[in-house]
Amino acid sequence: MTLLITVYAAVVATVVWYRRKDDNMQLGILCFMYWGASLMWLVDAIFEYSELHAEYFTPALADMVNDAFLGLSVVALGLIIWLVRLLITDPKGKVRATLQK
Repeated sequence: MTLLITVYAAVVATVVWYRRKDDNMQLGILCFMYWGASLMWLVDAIFEYSELHAEYFTPALADMVNDAFLGLSVVALGLIIWLVRLLITDPKGKVRATLQK
């Protein structure tokens, strides 16, 4: 589940980044974070499959729920890191203008 959730997030972020004409929102960084997480979960899935073999494809419901929560947490943490970085760099100058008022 973690792999699927992060791959979906990476694909959505990549499509949004690709369709935008300007990169003021720095969506490329978000794409790299999600693709990096997807690559990490892919390696984890490969090693887990090498240990469990056929049992890998029949997880318990509790394991699937835990993996889903972990995947959603990773996506949320990626969004938080991206937002904090966006607020610090302030590409459009709106935060600086608001603070100077």
